[in-house]
Amino acid sequence: QVQLVESGGGSVQAGGSLRLSCAASKYRPNNYCMAWFRQAPGKEREAVAAIYTDNGSSGVAVSVQGRFTISQDNAKTTVYLSMSSLKPEDTAMYYCAARQSPCGGTWDVGRYFTYWGQGIQVTVSS
Repeated sequence: QVQLVESGGGSVQAGGSLRLSCAASKYRPNNYCMAWFRQAPGKEREAVAAIYTDNGSSGVAVSVQGRFTISQDNAKTTVYLSMSSLKPEDTAMYYCAARQSPCGGTWDVGRYFTYWGQGIQVTVSS
């Protein structure tokens, strides 16, 4: 059973930066789509970014383009979400998710992901 543990969240002022980490264990990092989702209170879950472990190809949501970047470490066991120019509307619980398949055109569909972390809070104050 793949386990995902997020870290790096917290509170920051608008315009600041944070880097979230998602450490994956009990899996071989081959042919996995690793993604970040977020959910703010009262809102639907939103896909933020995803990366394919085999070749590092990635995508980010339009809402965070130019501000957020997804990457992975050389061992492909940790995925990062680097967030800059944070806005109050980025405030949400952020979740790491994984599935064993290419990201393709469904990287932003949460129900296609098998494994989920517990989530970590990011709060951006104005």
